[in-house]
Amino acid sequence: MSTCEWPSNDPLMLEYHDTEWGTPVHDDLKWFEFIVLDAFQAGLSWRTVLHKRENFRSAFDHFDPVIVAGYDENKIQELMNNAGIIRNQVKIRSAVINAAAFLEIQREFGSFDAYIWGFTDGKVEQHQLTSLKGMPAKTELSDRISKDLIKRGFKFVGSTIVYAFLQAAGMVNDHLTQCFRYAELGG
Repeated sequence: MSTCEWPSNDPLMLEYHDTEWGTPVHDDLKWFEFIVLDAFQAGLSWRTVLHKRENFRSAFDHFDPVIVAGYDENKIQELMNNAGIIRNQVKIRSAVINAAAFLEIQREFGSFDAYIWGFTDGKVEQHQLTSLKGMPAKTELSDRISKDLIKRGFKFVGSTIVYAFLQAAGMVNDHLTQCFRYAELGG
C-alpha cells in the first residue's frame, strides 16, 4: 500500500496521516483545534506538536473556544508553566484572542464551518501532487483566508499557517496521487 512520505516511520504520524490528515472537517471544535495547533507549529515540526496534542487538549479545555476566550492572566501563567505543551507566551495569548474572534465568526455565520467552507463553495480543492517537492507552502486560497482572518482579529494566521490547517482539515487534498488516501478522499 503506497502512502505519502512525510509521516516516515513514526507510529503517531502514520496514524494521523492514515486516519485524519486531509479528511474534510465540519466540526467547529475540530476547526478551532487545528487553528490553535497549527499556530503553535509555527517554526517547529508537526511531529513535535502532534506528540503533545493530548497535553494541548487537556491544557486548552479540549479546544472549547468559549472557555479559551475567557482565559485570564492566571490561566495564561498556568499554561506558561505547563511543560506538556509548547510554552510560547505569544502563541498562548494568540490562542485566547483567536478564540474570541472564532466566536464572532460563529455568531455572524452560524458556524465557523459555514464561514470557512464558503471560500471554496463547500468543495475540496483536489491537487495532483506526485512528490513532496511540489507541495506548496501557501496558495491564493490560503492568502485570501489569511487576510480575512487577520481582518477579523486573528493572530498567527499567516498564509503558510492557514495552508497547513486547510490541508489538515481537508479543504485541500494534498495527499500524493500514489497514496491510498488520495483516492479515498476523492482525488
